[in-house]
Amino acid sequence: MSHQELSEQELIRRNSLQKMRELGIEPYPAAQYHVNATSAAIKNNYKEEDNNFQDVVIAGRLMSRRIMGKAAFAEIQDQEGRIQIYINRDEICTVEDKTLYNEVFKKLLDIGDIIGVKGFAFITQMGELTVHVKELTVLSKSLRPLPVVKEKEGKTFDAFTDPEQRYRQRYVDLIVNPQVKDTFVKRTKIYNTMRQMFNEYGYHEVETPILQPIPGGAAARPFITHHNALNMPLYMRIANELYLKRLIVGGFEGVYEFAKDFRNEGMDRTHNPEFTVMEIYVAYKDYKWMMEFTEEICERVALALHGTTKVQLGEHIIDYKAPFPRVTMTDAIKEHTGYDISGKSEAELREICDKLDIETDETMGKGKLIDEIFGEKCEHHYIQPTFITDYPVEMSPLTKKHRDNPELTERFELMVNGKELANAYSELNDPIDQRERFEDQLKLSEKGDDEAMFIDQDFLRALEYGMPPTSGMGIGMDRLTMFMTNSPSIQDVLFFPQMKPEKKAVELSEDEKVVFELLKETSPIDLNDLKAKSELSNKKWDKAIKGLTSKKVAKVENAEAGLTVSLL
Repeated sequence: MSHQELSEQELIRRNSLQKMRELGIEPYPAAQYHVNATSAAIKNNYKEEDNNFQDVVIAGRLMSRRIMGKAAFAEIQDQEGRIQIYINRDEICTVEDKTLYNEVFKKLLDIGDIIGVKGFAFITQMGELTVHVKELTVLSKSLRPLPVVKEKEGKTFDAFTDPEQRYRQRYVDLIVNPQVKDTFVKRTKIYNTMRQMFNEYGYHEVETPILQPIPGGAAARPFITHHNALNMPLYMRIANELYLKRLIVGGFEGVYEFAKDFRNEGMDRTHNPEFTVMEIYVAYKDYKWMMEFTEEICERVALALHGTTKVQLGEHIIDYKAPFPRVTMTDAIKEHTGYDISGKSEAELREICDKLDIETDETMGKGKLIDEIFGEKCEHHYIQPTFITDYPVEMSPLTKKHRDNPELTERFELMVNGKELANAYSELNDPIDQRERFEDQLKLSEKGDDEAMFIDQDFLRALEYGMPPTSGMGIGMDRLTMFMTNSPSIQDVLFFPQMKPEKKAVELSEDEKVVFELLKETSPIDLNDLKAKSELSNKKWDKAIKGLTSKKVAKVENAEAGLTVSLL
């Protein structure tokens, strides 16, 4: 990056960096800094009468500073929060040379720099717990200024709120929006709670391949790559199901995996092309047992995070207290559409879709048609946790046929807040039936269904060696985290969500910025209205609007009512 591209603040900080080095201070020291306390530990455990925390070493990011001559108060932020520090010039500069305070602390340090301090805890006359600094060390110089976030009386002003910037620069988001970190701490707690439960049951955590010769275990469009050494195409896994069931064949009676899966499909507030799923398979169980197991997972997670089974999610209070209602898919569709889909042919299902104004195409078989009916007309009604059970056989190519009705399968999906949270089966372990189901999927693929499953010959071979009766279940961990932390978007629970390529920053003049800010409020807008709101002179207005259009920030169009301006 050339100096011409740096802002004034960035140039000042680089200059301060150089001055530190000229003073013999290394702004990025290599030696370990021996921290022995955290802000939270001091706040939670300090007792004035015990005179504890008299030899503390803490480190963190400088977040505020109030200089009062030869003394100053500041705040530093570590992983667990903020704490005030008090610095006196003559105490950190014990010799005649006062450079560390007068030059380094007062002039060369900036908000965002990381420092370490040694000292003791005390209560100020204003009643605030503070660390009295005896020694200060520069640990890392920040070359970019943080977004200005103002706080007063517990309220935040001018917060770093632009979603695209927050998701793209998560490292900044975590610094200036401490509540964001809490979501990810809770995410870790969800994983740990589930692992603890599975381990208590005696199940084994395993790992299966991400790069696979055949993308199996789900109906989804895969990402394709190429292995140079083997000179063969490979797929990034869309599910880990078929590999985990191979392990059940091999003799494990309970296996689970927290797996990264990849589906080359659309993105919205509940879908990301890279996502995390937990899949678990237990021998000698069926889908009825798995319902109770899934209820226990949800209860445990809610209690671990909130101390109650009742969790706020948007405008709803979701209660994860077992048992959850069980509703068959046929009954759900009948209740919410008035149509009984039992025994209906593909043509009859298309006719039902037409009557319900559900869009279809010729590539969709019976399974997808039923799925569309349920998704469009039923799904959103199930806010409280509800098991939708007994799916038609065409929708579930890896699921055992229902013990009482061969047109159905022993499958459930757990619906919460109108969305699928978990999917489970009594697993199909008849290799002949499984081969026929795969062949049906192949016919759908030939019709143009690009999400139909491949035939996995090795998986069929594994089943031919014999797989015990097994139940399997998958939970989308990103969605579970959204539901348990009241997060409105999947981007809020992923550290680094997938984003479009970042547009190169465009430098705007002051007048261009005025017009740009107005366009951010209203776009498109009548050109004359925009000009009036900008309050710029004719000359400045002409220059500003030409600048924005030439830089491809805005465009002017001729509409029926006249000229309009809109952001690009």
